[in-house]
Amino acid sequence: MAAQMTDAHRRFLQVLMSKGITEGSEARKLHHHCCETDKVYYAHDKLDDFISTINRHLQPLFMQVRKGMSEEDGRAHYAVVNLAETEITKMASDYTEIELELFRKTMDLIILSENGFASSTDILNLADKLKTKKMKKKEAEQVLKVFVEDKWLSEKNGEYTLHTRCIIEMEQYILSNYQDVARKCNICRSLAVQSQVCESCGIGMHLPCVRKYFKAQTEPRCPKCNEFWSCDIPGMSRMSSQSP
Repeated sequence: MAAQMTDAHRRFLQVLMSKGITEGSEARKLHHHCCETDKVYYAHDKLDDFISTINRHLQPLFMQVRKGMSEEDGRAHYAVVNLAETEITKMASDYTEIELELFRKTMDLIILSENGFASSTDILNLADKLKTKKMKKKEAEQVLKVFVEDKWLSEKNGEYTLHTRCIIEMEQYILSNYQDVARKCNICRSLAVQSQVCESCGIGMHLPCVRKYFKAQTEPRCPKCNEFWSCDIPGMSRMSSQSP
């Protein structure tokens, strides 16, 4: 018999929707808090079952709580995804047409780059080339700041990439609209924006997945074609990753 939706489930969903995205350890704390507050049975290892119950009730509404991974450190995150809307429809209520155009062009730069990043200089150079209306660079800087605050983009040292929330919510959109370049990680099967690519067969792997997969191997070899993995492995020196 399927588990019933309780006030604890509703409370969890409400908080998750208000935050936009929640890191895994915070989601586990929230799970415990909701069950304790509403006096519902709690088991620390049953978060995924708890979320599955929510998703069964969200299905008729074309919504889903989805689990994703941070491309930076591999930590799990949870976000509520509206399956009935495209990325543009989803963002249209929060941003102007010119802001959406800047976001799309920023996404183009990030997805089409070799490392999954776009520099602030390259993005700001697009500001006066927008079709909707030209945007001053100062305005563009403010819009980028808002995209970071709203967790659509992440910024580090003047380099921008897609935030974990963006990847979770827009995975299908990106895979459909960038078919020639977007790829899934060969290990976790999620969209890989920041990734390493095998020079022989072309498969991609997230950096955290690369680190985890090759951790116990003396000579790193591609999981698909078995050729030597020539990229530098995060957290490992090249000397220690090659056979003597």
